[in-house]
Amino acid sequence: MSKARILVDADACPVKEEIYKVAYRRNVAVVVVSNARIRIPDHELIERVVVSDGFDAADDWIAETAGPRDVVVTADILLAERCLKEGAAVIGPTGKPFTSGSIGSAVAVRAIMADLRVGGDAIGGPAPFTKADRSRFLQALDEALVRAERSQG
Repeated sequence: MSKARILVDADACPVKEEIYKVAYRRNVAVVVVSNARIRIPDHELIERVVVSDGFDAADDWIAETAGPRDVVVTADILLAERCLKEGAAVIGPTGKPFTSGSIGSAVAVRAIMADLRVGGDAIGGPAPFTKADRSRFLQALDEALVRAERSQG
């Protein structure tokens, strides 16, 4: 049985430092996946995977690697859906968990928003990232790791 680990969709992730702190405290491996080389701490628990710059290459790597003992951190709804199908826990950088019960409506809203943008409607982007988001993320990551570790038996 493999140990719990955190897979990070890292290219636009605003909570990498928080992930590292939790990983050190809980002794959990982190895999930072990106299309370009990004700085990571020099630590035995932190691994960097640089994929090609092809469309969805990082998402494909994460989805193909994710499993039931993994916690995936991503804001990408379609990646979240793929990882949930593999049994992974998935949380967004704001601490919002993606679940099998919520992912269908999230995918539908994403499709509606994409249609509106294509149609030229001016819709705002995501809300600014706040301290409350950071705090909520830390709590959600801890909770997801506790569940992943319990599932290891």
